[in-house]
Amino acid sequence: MITVRLIAVCFASVFATGALAREEISGPVSAEILRVIDGDTLLVEAQPWPQQKMEVYVRIRGIDAPELKSKCEASRLAGLDAQHALEALAAHSHRIQLTRISGDKYFGRIVADVILADGKNVADDLLVAGLVQVYDGGRKPKEACGG
Repeated sequence: MITVRLIAVCFASVFATGALAREEISGPVSAEILRVIDGDTLLVEAQPWPQQKMEVYVRIRGIDAPELKSKCEASRLAGLDAQHALEALAAHSHRIQLTRISGDKYFGRIVADVILADGKNVADDLLVAGLVQVYDGGRKPKEACGG
């Protein structure tokens, strides 16, 4: 099977002309959720063009979930809550649309808005539920762990 890195390169190169000017692909790109990684990341099978599919990790644009591997137990539990909420959303909408697609700072995944079959933005649902924080892609604040 093709490696995730190669897939990400292929995904980006398909839209290279438009992406170079904006460094963002407007989409939508149809995808199927394969697995929820954590509260803000999915593994999807995207179909960026007819008869072509590829697996790619998608960081959900605009949010940051608590880390599952945090040293702080409260953060780990909050991360599990965010992951379970995302799994519940995914269970009701295996088919999604990716929009505003761009490269991530970590090679091998993309950043995108994730739109459910009913038109809802996943990030908005998780933010309203208080399970994630707004995130602009910059440096994260140092984790504070309350007792």
